[in-house]
Amino acid sequence: MMKEMDLIVGLGNPGEKYKKTGHNIGFEVLNEFGKKNNFPEFGFDKKFSGLTSKKGGVFLLKPQTFMNKSGNSVRALADYYEINPEKILVIHDDADLSLGKVKIDKNRSSAGHKGVQSIIDHLSTKNFWRLRFGIGREDKKAGEIALKRFAKKEIPTVRKVIEKSVSEISAGLKEGFEKKTIKIKKED
Repeated sequence: MMKEMDLIVGLGNPGEKYKKTGHNIGFEVLNEFGKKNNFPEFGFDKKFSGLTSKKGGVFLLKPQTFMNKSGNSVRALADYYEINPEKILVIHDDADLSLGKVKIDKNRSSAGHKGVQSIIDHLSTKNFWRLRFGIGREDKKAGEIALKRFAKKEIPTVRKVIEKSVSEISAGLKEGFEKKTIKIKKED
């Protein structure tokens, strides 16, 4: 079924307070990916400080360390299973991209995203794949955007982008990832 990626990480923060916020979009995409691909339910794994699920040779990880320490969890799992950073995909929010836009890329700086910077620091490389999910809104600062819940009118667009992200991840696992930008038309 899947061959390219050994570890898919969805970034977010644990706890009810952060559910349905832009900062937790990595968790949302990973949950949907797991459901669509019949992964077992997530379970907490203490040695990785995260919720994990595994099917075949593919691990799913939702770090439970809070965003700024995501690298602890990713490094622990990658070291334990000897996963090369090039075989890791990290799904995260990006306030610099507008809602409805997704970028898949590799080997770039964190651009100020503290969860991604933690992973770069712990892996000692930025050479891993990223799916950057746009949550940006023209009138807000990045910190204000990330921790707010999506507005009711944004939910249909968010759902469409999650669906598209899941299909892109599935295709990338089968055929290999490539750098690209995807734009989803916003609902009015």
